[in-house]
Amino acid sequence: MSDPNRPPDWNALSESADFRDLARTKVRFLVPACIFFIIYYFALLVLVGWFPDLMKKPLLGKVNGAYLFALSQFFMAWALAFIYVRVAAGWDKKADAVIKDHHLR
Repeated sequence: MSDPNRPPDWNALSESADFRDLARTKVRFLVPACIFFIIYYFALLVLVGWFPDLMKKPLLGKVNGAYLFALSQFFMAWALAFIYVRVAAGWDKKADAVIKDHHLR
């Protein structure tokens, strides 16, 4: 049993199956989330550039589709940040367990 106050051996830890599983879990969330964010962000530019008549159409009084879509990006970013914080809290718990398990070896 090793000293729990000693820093972990990061090289050995990075080769463990639990660490690799944690890394894969993070990638499975982060890559699709980033792709979604980029597509959603650039969709406004594409829609305004290629479909200007659609985006100029008033939807709520004088507020057109482009303004509503731009406003939706704030809500989407906040929602994605909220989801990320919740998911990352689970990663932190799993990372603590991986480090603790590594110390017990």
